[in-house]
Amino acid sequence: MIVKLRKYLITGLLVWVPLGITILVIKLLVDLLDKTLLLLPHALRPETLIGFDIPGLGIILSTLFVFSSGFIITNFAGKRLVLWGEDLLERIPLVRSIYSALKQVTETVLTSDKNSFRQVVLIEYPRKGIWTIGFQTSDSPEEFNQLADHKLLTIFVPTTPNPTSGYILMMPEEDIKKLDMDVEDALKMVMSLGVVTPKSIRSGVNVN
Repeated sequence: MIVKLRKYLITGLLVWVPLGITILVIKLLVDLLDKTLLLLPHALRPETLIGFDIPGLGIILSTLFVFSSGFIITNFAGKRLVLWGEDLLERIPLVRSIYSALKQVTETVLTSDKNSFRQVVLIEYPRKGIWTIGFQTSDSPEEFNQLADHKLLTIFVPTTPNPTSGYILMMPEEDIKKLDMDVEDALKMVMSLGVVTPKSIRSGVNVN
C-alpha cells in the first residue's frame, strides 16, 4: 500500500512540478514586460483609460517597440544614429567594456553564424580521463594558434545547473570530439544535472 501511495505521489509531482514552474516563469516574464507600461504617460495607461489593467499588454507593446526600432534602424538614418550612439558609449571607460561584451554575445547568439554556440563537443576536463560536455563557440585567434603551435578551438564549458556561467577553454582541435547532438538537448542535460539524457546519447553517438 505504501509503495502504491509513493508511486501516486511521485507521478503527481512529475506532472505538476514542471507545469507549475513553467507557469511561474511565464507569469514572471509577463509581469516584467508589463512594467514597460510605466514608461507611458499616466493619462495613456490602461488603468486610466479604461479603469483596469490588461495583463500581457506590456508584451504586445514591447514587441511592437522592438519591431519598430528594428525597422527604423535598418534604414540609413537609423544606422547613422546607432553608430553615433555606439561611438558615444565607446568613449565611456566602464560602459564601453560592458556594452561591447554584451553586444558581441548577443550578436553571436542571435545571428546565424554556424560556428557560434551550435556545436556540442565532448572534451577531457578538468583532467585526462574525465569527460564533460562543452560548446564550440568559434575558432581561436590566429595569434593564439601560432603561440600554441596548434589549431585551437574556443570551447565554452557551462556550469550545472546554471549554463549561463562557465569556463572558456582554448583546446587543440584533435583533442575535441564533436557530438551529433542538438544544443537544446545538451542544455537540458546540463540543467537537469545529467538526469535528462538525450535519446542520441542513449542509443549511441557519432563522434569525430
